[in-house]
Amino acid sequence: MLRTPICDLLGIEVPILSAPMGGVVAGGRLAAAVSAAGGLGLIGGSTPRGPEWLREQVAFVRSHTSAPFGVGFISHLPTVGALQDTAVELGVRTVCHSFVDPAPFMKQLRDAGVLVISQVGTVDLAKRAADAGVDAIVAQGTEAGGHTGRVATLPLVPAVVDAVHPIPVIASGGIADARGVAAALMLGAQGVLMGTRFIASPECEGRPTTRQRVVEAETGDSVLTEVFDLAKGMGWPEGVLGRSLPNTFLRTWHGQEDELRTWTSEQRTAYRTQAETDPDVADVYAGDAAGLIHAVEPAGDIVRRIAQETEALLRTRTSTLLAN
Repeated sequence: MLRTPICDLLGIEVPILSAPMGGVVAGGRLAAAVSAAGGLGLIGGSTPRGPEWLREQVAFVRSHTSAPFGVGFISHLPTVGALQDTAVELGVRTVCHSFVDPAPFMKQLRDAGVLVISQVGTVDLAKRAADAGVDAIVAQGTEAGGHTGRVATLPLVPAVVDAVHPIPVIASGGIADARGVAAALMLGAQGVLMGTRFIASPECEGRPTTRQRVVEAETGDSVLTEVFDLAKGMGWPEGVLGRSLPNTFLRTWHGQEDELRTWTSEQRTAYRTQAETDPDVADVYAGDAAGLIHAVEPAGDIVRRIAQETEALLRTRTSTLLAN
């Protein structure tokens, strides 16, 4: 069985985590399916629907599996405090914070006995997370879908591993199959966190059009852009941009960011309203790994298949290389 020390830390069978994609994309259905298959499902806790939605998703997971799961937050948002309060109140065992120094969140989580994962896109932020006392760190490369940094996964992961040793590191960004998992383990990571791969699963709550776009995408289609955030009027920490598949809105406005910055509140409201139903206007957040995804599969099958294929790949490839 594919197993690393982080499995013992998180209480899971295989070192595969699903990304806590925000909005309502990574809900209880996805987290339950990933956890039941032996990985760690993470509910995307940062949602405009607030704490009550989070309560419903946690209840759904617990009604479908007794396996460990967690909740992840987009941690610079002003709603994160109330959402973390809810997670702690519900007895969630693992919490993941992203894009910021996790230090302000640590006391409450430590007092509640919660395991803390911090997702970072730079070595500097990884060091700050280590100083804060987190249990594990996700090194997220720029290939990741949704919001991400500018440093690629291949150099970022070993740099973070070296910087925060002995804290375990989880690799993320551009990983969608056994080859990516095997590569991440060779870089020193103890596991992987995947988002785009799980968008192409029936348990993902994203738009059906996004699911199909992921399956149809080619490697290199995704674009790192501010366009959708500027249109919505959403601010992000310095160096964090959104990686999306292109559509009509992105093609029209990419390169016209200064004009988007001048939009009025009425224009932003009109955009958000149209984006709720129009796939040519809404963000299509997905990463470079989309080109490796060719079918929609149940999330549990994805976890089991990739774990089995990774173990086989490491055994056969290693023996072949050493034999020469």
